[in-house]
Amino acid sequence: MLYVVSTPIGNLKDITLRAVDILSKADFIACEDTRHTNKLLAHYNIKKPLISYHSYNKQKSSEEILKKLKAGSCIALVTDSGTPGVNDPGWLIIKKVIDAGLPLEAIPGVSAFLAALSISGMPTDKFFFAGFLSSKSGRRRGQIENLAKVEATIIIYEAPHRIIKLLKDLLDCLGDADIVLARELTKKFEEVRREKISTSLRHFSEVRPRGEFVVIFRPSN
Repeated sequence: MLYVVSTPIGNLKDITLRAVDILSKADFIACEDTRHTNKLLAHYNIKKPLISYHSYNKQKSSEEILKKLKAGSCIALVTDSGTPGVNDPGWLIIKKVIDAGLPLEAIPGVSAFLAALSISGMPTDKFFFAGFLSSKSGRRRGQIENLAKVEATIIIYEAPHRIIKLLKDLLDCLGDADIVLARELTKKFEEVRREKISTSLRHFSEVRPRGEFVVIFRPSN
């Protein structure tokens, strides 16, 4: 059995009792960063063999995981934070497990974009999660223009060193629309800003951006 286990996005208390139980019982835990996962496991006094599984070794590591599953092992798949398979390499091993006809089960929990959406104040009846946009300005602007045609609340991720460039492109493509920026969710320096794009751009041009961002906007507003 492969268990797809959601883990906290910051506060280590944001984990389900079932997730702790599965992590405690699994034969192996497949994770992105062993150092990061070891901190979580140590917090809950869990000691298990770890399998490194990330973007750069996902092909080779997925074969190792499949081999262990076929031999009867129970493996818990985790990501550094949030839900595996959502904007991370976990989708590949999940697809391979399905194709191999092996059992898998979701152990649901927190996800950064859903946590941000829930407190955004934006409409939640229809939303579109686009993950990270391109790092290249021309392509990113094209993506934004396509997203502007979607009749739903749009959710994207962005790194702190690119947030100003993203905000400039959003302002050019959407005009001065309402936006929500959430960063460091559930952590000590959590911040959620609900304002116009120009206000966010001015703020982060003066204050160094820190932490991964969840950016939410509604093109039809």
